[in-house]
Amino acid sequence: MKTEPVVVEKLINATAERVWQAITDNDQMKQWYFDIKEFKPEVGFEFHFYGDKDKYPTTAKVVKVEPNKTLAYTWNLDENPGISTVTWQLFAQDGKTLVRITHEGLENIQGNGDRNFEKSSFVQGWTHFIGKLYDFVETK
Repeated sequence: MKTEPVVVEKLINATAERVWQAITDNDQMKQWYFDIKEFKPEVGFEFHFYGDKDKYPTTAKVVKVEPNKTLAYTWNLDENPGISTVTWQLFAQDGKTLVRITHEGLENIQGNGDRNFEKSSFVQGWTHFIGKLYDFVETK
């Protein structure tokens, strides 16, 4: 059964170029997002991280890059097979940027009863990260 995607949006008082740096520059990402060892905004680039400290190892692969507009990557929880896709979209609005995160394909993730894999947990997680991005960009 197809699950509706998680969609979270926030208007950030910064240019799309500035927000793009925050979501694609590995040094900046480490300050507000996951601790990703290496990241490049290049189609085909594969990266790894843990969703929560040493739990939920995840493998992701960049599938779409439109500088200052769109970044998309697959999201595959190594211990709970099933590929979903996370898409970051940036919409410039008079010097500000509307950031939209869409996580689709959640029905592909095998949660095995773990409440952290319920849609509501993903909504909570992406709301948390878009808030951290907002704080990071607006205070730097």
